[in-house]
Amino acid sequence: MKSIGAMMTVVIVMWASVAQAHEMSPAIVDAEVGETELRLTMIIQGEAMVAGIDLAAISDTNASPLAGVYDRLRALRPGAFEEEFRVEWGRLSNGFKLAAGGTDLDPALEAVSTAEAASDEVPRQTRIVVTAALPDDDTPVTVGWRAGYGPMIIRQVAGDLPEGDEAYSAFLNPGQKSEPMPRTGTAQVGALQSFAQYIWLGFTHIIPKGLDHILFVLGLFLFSREMRPLFYQVTSFTVAHTLTLALATLGIVSVPSAIVEPLIALSIAYVAVENIFRPRLSRLRLTVVFAFGLLHGLGFASVLGEIGLSAGHFIASLLAFNIGVELGQITIILSAFLAVAVWFGSKPWYRTRVVVPASAFIGLMGLWWAVERVIL
Repeated sequence: MKSIGAMMTVVIVMWASVAQAHEMSPAIVDAEVGETELRLTMIIQGEAMVAGIDLAAISDTNASPLAGVYDRLRALRPGAFEEEFRVEWGRLSNGFKLAAGGTDLDPALEAVSTAEAASDEVPRQTRIVVTAALPDDDTPVTVGWRAGYGPMIIRQVAGDLPEGDEAYSAFLNPGQKSEPMPRTGTAQVGALQSFAQYIWLGFTHIIPKGLDHILFVLGLFLFSREMRPLFYQVTSFTVAHTLTLALATLGIVSVPSAIVEPLIALSIAYVAVENIFRPRLSRLRLTVVFAFGLLHGLGFASVLGEIGLSAGHFIASLLAFNIGVELGQITIILSAFLAVAVWFGSKPWYRTRVVVPASAFIGLMGLWWAVERVIL
């Protein structure tokens, strides 16, 4: 039983080491449907696609048996990788699923550019422009690609829209196709389908992609074995991040990520340290958790900001995304409760052999991320 805390720490260490190396994010696709041409401006994970990594199965390249191929491509200078991408385009283009009605479209690579990454620990983004000639009819266009290329966030680019019409945007799961986008006006997506998409987007932002948020919630969970302190903390955190998520998405509040991300890391360290040295619920603890919830809401807002929500979709999409986030947090708490607290929570050594070592590791991770995010 003495090894319970060490085992929990090892699990978190392994999780952290995998999640931090080269974590993939959804592709961002701006789709412009003209009368004669489809034009896609895409921000993709180019090295992973060229390497043949299945982005539907993993969220980090180190988890793939093709990690070595990815690392070789990642080490190339941008110009050299761009040339390799052009060479591989014939193979890669076969994975694109573009159609106008029942007619398959032939994607052509118009441009490719790769930006330098901020550090060796994060993936670099590749921007490509793909075009396809449209048939001489009025059939609407659908956009998608094979599941192995991963999820995408697609936004239909439109000029002056008819009154009451809104630009189409959606989060597409791996292998999923967009709604049909007409040559004039914009596509419409069902309210229920859109709501479900944003719930899934919020959930996956926590599990498996939000390791920093996961560790923060685990820090709240480890504070006390009693449900009442946990309920108060989670409620305070939820109210706070919901508030700033709404304000930031509306554009009322804007704080650079260079400030938000290190502070989020410090919030993780703080709750972990307090778990060790002051494990008693107080107004100060709830105030601090609320303040840190405000920071985490700003972090959540960056995800919705990538999609570019329209005013008409704002309330429903914000609510759905927030429901997804809460479901993710509840899943974390229930998993930790069933895996640890239900078995060992009543043991006299639970605090010394589980709470303290696990909190110590979470605190060290938070401090490391804070330093890393400031320096890099």
